[in-house]
Amino acid sequence: MVAPLIAARAYAAVQNIGGPDVGGSAVGQAAGADFGQMVNSAISQAVSDSRHAEAVMTAQVQGKANLIDVATAISSAQTSLDTMVAVRDQMIASYQQIMNMQI
Repeated sequence: MVAPLIAARAYAAVQNIGGPDVGGSAVGQAAGADFGQMVNSAISQAVSDSRHAEAVMTAQVQGKANLIDVATAISSAQTSLDTMVAVRDQMIASYQQIMNMQI
């Protein structure tokens, strides 16, 4: 049952990306982080997850970590990467739609 844990962590990470003021009212949205900061934070989280997975793999090779920890770390890093790829694809699609608009 690793999948629910990964989903819960991904959901928690997404909730923390925008900060506590994002969403809800217009005042909260104005005071929250801008889109560039949110994307930068998500990229940093994905890089951090992959570095953590590499560290856990190294520790397991040295006999200092359990195999389940390695599998969980790799799965978390893969989920972060998949999320970033999906966001990138949506950003590209949005850009292409804007470029195809007639003026």
